[in-house]
Amino acid sequence: MSADGGDKSTAELMSRYVSKEEGHQVPAEGWRICLAHEFKEKRKPFQAKDVSLTNIVGHFGLGIRYLKWWYKKTQVERKAPFIDMFRAQPLRQIYGAPLGGIGGGTITRGWKGEFCRWQLTPGMYHYKTVTANQFTVCIRREGQTVYQQVLSVERPPTLQGWNWGYCGEYAFYHALYPRAWTVYHLPGQNVTLTCKQISPVIPHDYKDSSLPVAVFVWNVENKNDYALDVTIMFTMVNGSGHKDDKGGGHWNEPFHLEKEGEAVSGVLLHHSTSVNPYTLCISAREQPNREISHQTAFSPKGTCSTLWSDLITDGRLDSPTGSSPPTLKGEKVAAALAVGCSVLPQGLNTLEFCLAWDMPKITFGSREQEHHRRYTRYFGSKGDASPSLSHYALTHYTEWEKSIDEWQTPILQDSSLPSWYKSALFNELYFVADGGTVWTELQEDADISGGIRSEHGGLPAQPAVIKEYGRFAYLEGQEYRMYNTYDVHFYASFALIMLWPKLALSVQYDIAGSVVQQDVTERLHLMSGQYAAVKAKNVVPHDIGDPDDEPWQRVNAYLIHDTAYWKDLNLKFVLQVYRDYHLTQDRDYLQDMWPVCQAVMESELKFDLDGDGLIENSGFADQTYDGWTATGPSAYCGGLWLASLCVMCKMATLMADEEAHQRYRDLLERGSAAFDKLLWNGKYYNYDCSGRDLSNSAMSDQCAGHWFLRASGLGKGDFQAFPKEKIRTALQSVYDLNVMSFAGGQMGAVNGMRPEGVPDRSSVQSDEVWTGVVYGLAATMIHEGMLEEGMRTAEGCYRTVWERLGMAFQTPEAYCEKAIYRSLAYMRPLSVWAMQLAIDYSREDDDTSACRGSGQEQC
Repeated sequence: MSADGGDKSTAELMSRYVSKEEGHQVPAEGWRICLAHEFKEKRKPFQAKDVSLTNIVGHFGLGIRYLKWWYKKTQVERKAPFIDMFRAQPLRQIYGAPLGGIGGGTITRGWKGEFCRWQLTPGMYHYKTVTANQFTVCIRREGQTVYQQVLSVERPPTLQGWNWGYCGEYAFYHALYPRAWTVYHLPGQNVTLTCKQISPVIPHDYKDSSLPVAVFVWNVENKNDYALDVTIMFTMVNGSGHKDDKGGGHWNEPFHLEKEGEAVSGVLLHHSTSVNPYTLCISAREQPNREISHQTAFSPKGTCSTLWSDLITDGRLDSPTGSSPPTLKGEKVAAALAVGCSVLPQGLNTLEFCLAWDMPKITFGSREQEHHRRYTRYFGSKGDASPSLSHYALTHYTEWEKSIDEWQTPILQDSSLPSWYKSALFNELYFVADGGTVWTELQEDADISGGIRSEHGGLPAQPAVIKEYGRFAYLEGQEYRMYNTYDVHFYASFALIMLWPKLALSVQYDIAGSVVQQDVTERLHLMSGQYAAVKAKNVVPHDIGDPDDEPWQRVNAYLIHDTAYWKDLNLKFVLQVYRDYHLTQDRDYLQDMWPVCQAVMESELKFDLDGDGLIENSGFADQTYDGWTATGPSAYCGGLWLASLCVMCKMATLMADEEAHQRYRDLLERGSAAFDKLLWNGKYYNYDCSGRDLSNSAMSDQCAGHWFLRASGLGKGDFQAFPKEKIRTALQSVYDLNVMSFAGGQMGAVNGMRPEGVPDRSSVQSDEVWTGVVYGLAATMIHEGMLEEGMRTAEGCYRTVWERLGMAFQTPEAYCEKAIYRSLAYMRPLSVWAMQLAIDYSREDDDTSACRGSGQEQC
């Protein structure tokens, strides 16, 4: 595998950039785009009208029931459906790296600089570009302002007193999450500005990574032979563009905080809503030869020429003292902060800003319980932490950058890895913070065990890892509003277990606690039209709840199917338990999870209808591929079952439970024989063994069980569920059919492909490409020595999403070969980190082989 270089990745995205300026210390690797770029392809979201006539007939009852439910939810209850098939988010090809750490809310900036996606209320997204939120540059020479420009390419119909319309051909954006750079060459001024944004998303850090802050560092390069005075002004509206911005009662106040020899000044914007109130804060660090000035309050409407004239007069702002009065209903208020410095001829100088937000106590939609965000452990929960948060960020961001560099540099400097992969690996991590993520402290009276104690096969009431590291939840997708959707977390969890393993274990304890619980409340399930219990005992829940209800308290927000449907969730729980133990070596965790794993496996055994050691499907059973019917044993569920039996054998050995080991070993041997007999066709495993016309379709994810075995250090020797030669043959067939025979091999792997090389269109999902599944497939190929094929497979997805379709920082669950996509900003693509794990493993194997070849006992 050789590096493809950054030029191939960015040539089209940068084709309109006319300047030769490269900015100050902008890295070579990442996602780069000229601010004047326009994406040619415009896709539409999948909606109810896109369902084929065949599928409409097959799911007519579901459609009617969903429509009734949707009407009640939207028109009667006046709430947003957890999945809205009629009002999907349109594609806006504008998003850049989000601001903020993990679990404290996020604010996304677009790659053109706009503040345009907001998730301050936990799990609930608001897509609104706030026009007045801008950075503006003022340049003065010998006491006279020679240039003043809003650093935005837009020409909005409001704020006409400002100088808009910066020429995007002179600027580019570069993202390498959790940092991003925007380089502005100022035409005619011989000045280049580089704005670096930094968010504290740091692996294995459980304090600073929780902070709701971002730092902007502006490097000003003066290429002239004379000195200049340069001021950057940061303007911010009190609010998020939501209708409650005009609700009245909001107010701003200046602040100054000095401690530990460092001082910070700025403006606090108090957003005084009745539910989940918060404070925004814009600030700067006081330093020698820097002048900080502010305007506590201005009205962001009309021409707003007074503020513009104030800055242009002398490069600073003049404000009345004291706080602003609370806004009246119908009014908005904004604030401005300006920082100026002198820049010597051919010199460089730096200006720093911080944006912080403090919403320490949160309630979800039901308003039943109050939760404290993780960062309140360090900064308090009184709602007055913004000054301290800003001070901490401005005095610690250099340490964050050092930690980020130590983490990223070995991968970025690895010349054997292609540039697109480095961008995908780090930039897809945006979803850890911007997945509607919440990270809260465990409540003092919380009991996650379900009331069943350890001695009776349950869990501790307050497991040590949750007590110390808190509770963590992220959405299935910004449009699929369910927390910790477990079948999708199965793929995405690689990012957590590799980078924040304590959060991964915390999620597992929460899921395990819900397994032993049951909710016998009956509700209508839309697929079957039958009433059934919300949650059965010894079954892994689909999710832990809707943020518009009460997560953790009421699970299974997904009411399409009842819990008897989710055969694969139990298996995915077992596989993750051992994988997580393998990567953390946390013996207490294994001890706690062992009885839960035994319980869920027992609940699975009732589906071994023939007694051949292999579970069977009945109707809609492969949950991950919802609507793609499987009958009898299938490649996907059957493979997960065999892999689960394999890890149960391994865990039984570790737990010295010989009886369990023998039982699972017997099931594994019989099940493996049945699996091969029923599903292997000589080239790959058939989708299922029903004998239907389409049962021999090639499923891209047919080796998912083996993937998890390899990721767990198993899949060979005594702990092998599938013959190695058949896995290799199946993967080669998937590569030939699902990858290379689809869209010219340029778009990743289609879910289902017929043996003759035509996509399987038997369901609404079988002819889709699922980005996160493709990354998992690529990881499986890498585990099996198919490095080139794995990289080629994943590259098609990355280039389609990030370079062709304009879906940066909103990677969808799925797209078809043409026209449509489904579910923007989805959890599953975090599985790209499974590729890195596979690469790491393959290099360890190479090192081991080299040691053996050298005859040395140790290397």
